[in-house]
Amino acid sequence: MNTRLTKTARREQLLEVALRLVRTRGVDGLTLVTLAEAAGVSRPIVYDHFGTRAGLLLALYRDLDERHRLALEDAIRDAPATIDAIASVISASYFACTLDLPEFAPLSAALKGNPELEPTQHELLAAYTTTMAKALTPYSVLPPAALQLRCTALLGAAEALATELTHHRATAAEVTTALTDLIIGQFPTR
Repeated sequence: MNTRLTKTARREQLLEVALRLVRTRGVDGLTLVTLAEAAGVSRPIVYDHFGTRAGLLLALYRDLDERHRLALEDAIRDAPATIDAIASVISASYFACTLDLPEFAPLSAALKGNPELEPTQHELLAAYTTTMAKALTPYSVLPPAALQLRCTALLGAAEALATELTHHRATAAEVTTALTDLIIGQFPTR
């Protein structure tokens, strides 16, 4: 007996298959057609869910971003309430996701060339930095907007460190320590 999936379940299934395709074929190997074939569904089903290849890439990027942000929120919630602990879990969580979700960086790069998708990437970046800023607020004397901007800068540093990690020019421990130190350095009067 073949059970039909709900629209939400089908979308989740398609995103999981899309992630597998990116892992095996790279971002360039992910199209609506390759996804339909790999998922064993008709092309109209895939087009109905994502519309265009850019829509598919964006949906997968959003899914990975949400996983990344939720992992960070879980780590922060479980951490002791000290700047050292919070800085450490922010750093460790970021690089754990870099290692666990290596598809995130190539997807991000593929989307950066599309000006229509830039507002969405900015929205997702803002959500992530807001999570960071919320966790760091108890240790900061900065106004909220200034703290948010510092978190944006820290996230830029994290991306640069992630490149060092993924190109094997630094270890996970080294980049985690470097980012932790940068975060703690923002709060000299702790």
